[in-house]
Amino acid sequence: MEATLGHLSADPGQLEQVILKLAVTARDAMPQGGRFTFEATNSRVDTSLTGPQGGMAPGEYIKLAMSDTGSGMDLETQRHIFEPFFTTKEAGKGTGLGLFTVYGIVTQNGGTMQVESAPGVGTTFIIHLPRVNTPSKEAEVAPAPQFTPHGVETILLVEDEVAVRDLVRQVLQAAGYVVLEAANGEQALQLSTAHQGPIQVLLADVVLPGLSGPEVAEQLALIRSEIRVIYMSGYAQDRINRFRNPNGQRLFLHKPFTPTTLLTSVRQALESPRA
Repeated sequence: MEATLGHLSADPGQLEQVILKLAVTARDAMPQGGRFTFEATNSRVDTSLTGPQGGMAPGEYIKLAMSDTGSGMDLETQRHIFEPFFTTKEAGKGTGLGLFTVYGIVTQNGGTMQVESAPGVGTTFIIHLPRVNTPSKEAEVAPAPQFTPHGVETILLVEDEVAVRDLVRQVLQAAGYVVLEAANGEQALQLSTAHQGPIQVLLADVVLPGLSGPEVAEQLALIRSEIRVIYMSGYAQDRINRFRNPNGQRLFLHKPFTPTTLLTSVRQALESPRA
């Protein structure tokens, strides 16, 4: 990474999602192990460029290049990887929305994204984001609310993907929370009925086998008025906005998310006033 790397005008959380998702994609492409490299450099484009994923106007950019030594992709796969619901994974192992979401974030921030790959060679994703001048005097910004990352409350976790559920449970338990975990909506309602103490937060995937996350939240609100709700999903947030939490809140975690983002969202839900 260059010591004099320029500045971007972009949401840090979104960029974190981009890097994390591409790192996970690289990991999945290297089941026997391999090498993942990340490079960030200043880049200048002097003439308009065109490519399969769109054109790039002349200007100053920050170039992000993420490479793996995995299985690689043929040209036909490369033509489709940024399309929604396209996946090369077997049924139940992927939604086909990960790279589509990454591509959407990049383009929303005025950037471009290309892929270079070949079977057996590996893959490199190249992102160009517009570089901005450093403000001569940064405006004073009010500090964001600080939330302690730890707690002792009880969280009902509903997630059908075992790997995701295990990871989220481990993060929450390490932060001190009591976690009740369910693989589907029906199981979540059974756990709620059997649990004698309070359940402060429902952390549920939107799309589940049987009852959906919002349907679970709706039923729990009738018997546990104190419960706060956080939805998780790999779908774009604007497709989830039609769902309302029972208490009027709209806390939403877009997969993939970091442990810090998860714990911050939980504290925000717990410490925000009830509607």
